[in-house]
Amino acid sequence: MATIFRGLGAATALTASNSFDFKKLQLTSPRSFSERKASLLVVRSDGSRNLNLGSDSRTRRVEQLITNAVATKAENSAASSAAKSGHELLLFEALREGLEEEMDRDPTVCVMGEDVGHYGGSYKVTKGLANKYGDLRVLDTPIAENSFTGMGIGAAMTGLRPVVEGMNMGFLLLAFNQISNNCGMLHYTSGGQFKIPIVIRGPGGVGRQLGAEHSQRLESYFQSIPGIQMVACSTPYNAKGLMKAAIRSENPVILFEHVLLYNLKERIPDEEYICNLEEAEIVRPGEHVTILTYSRMRYHVMQAAKTLVNKGYDPEVIDIRSLKPFDLYTIGNSVKKTHRVLIVEECMRTGGIGASLTAAITENFHDYLDAPIVCLSSQDVPTPYAGTLEEWTVVQPAQIVTAVEQICQ
Repeated sequence: MATIFRGLGAATALTASNSFDFKKLQLTSPRSFSERKASLLVVRSDGSRNLNLGSDSRTRRVEQLITNAVATKAENSAASSAAKSGHELLLFEALREGLEEEMDRDPTVCVMGEDVGHYGGSYKVTKGLANKYGDLRVLDTPIAENSFTGMGIGAAMTGLRPVVEGMNMGFLLLAFNQISNNCGMLHYTSGGQFKIPIVIRGPGGVGRQLGAEHSQRLESYFQSIPGIQMVACSTPYNAKGLMKAAIRSENPVILFEHVLLYNLKERIPDEEYICNLEEAEIVRPGEHVTILTYSRMRYHVMQAAKTLVNKGYDPEVIDIRSLKPFDLYTIGNSVKKTHRVLIVEECMRTGGIGASLTAAITENFHDYLDAPIVCLSSQDVPTPYAGTLEEWTVVQPAQIVTAVEQICQ
């Protein structure tokens, strides 16, 4: 197998606890919200998005997603006339386009994983790539995550830039040893002799009645591994940009994709672009409270933002995108402006991304806070199969509205 990968070419150096009880929250703030901004323009983009990702009729649902910033300041409304040039892509198509562009640009980029070849991947991210690049650069593997993840790490050590797909992020628990002890540490333990320019990507998150084992949020599992970068895409635009940036990075990068966002559509530029792997995105500027979120919860937050604006609040919404390291520059500037922080995540409450983010903000910006940091997370229970119970375990827009009202009292 090593011979197969060496035949692909040599590498080129590239630059590169418990549920929150709102009744118990007593806030005393020197800042008053009696004067709230009234000159706000509500921009709506709430067309139906069909999120059917499987053949089972129980997984078919039309989800109302707000894909653009709602309640944008009037002075920013001109941005809505942003170029009508470009082309519309679904999120999974944007991932494929980014991957294909990098495979065209760099012959050392290769793909491996279960059914990534002629089947095109379980969510069609690699559809058509095997026909274009051949079976050696788009390699179908056995159902053995520990084996093909280790093989990808070895390929990266020899100079290739493999993109390893986990059919479901929960399955990558089988490869945790390879990701932790090899992928994250080899650059250090080899004294810098090896670089590991590998991308590990795949779908995760709570789907539509996929059951506990297929509804894993593994961000918190991987965040403690030294040497690993983690990013989470949430729109077709940043999905493509983060994919390209991750492939070009000299560091191992885990790209988290959400199973319910693959059919999200957006117009993206025709010209080439990449996104910064360590930069957050200010989705909606505001003055009253900083709401930090990522992945699917971005849309729950934006739905809540519409209600909050109608109630007179002016939330600043930030998609942190970089889960490791955090963009503390963007986050810090927002905290210094709003003095209040709400974190909304789909990850588990205990030991989740929100817990790490809370610690980082407390350590660096405690003096700027006028209220305790509030974190809304999924409940610490296996995700139920029953649809109603499944929704109850995940943060909903109404909870976000209530939290902001409590924080801003």
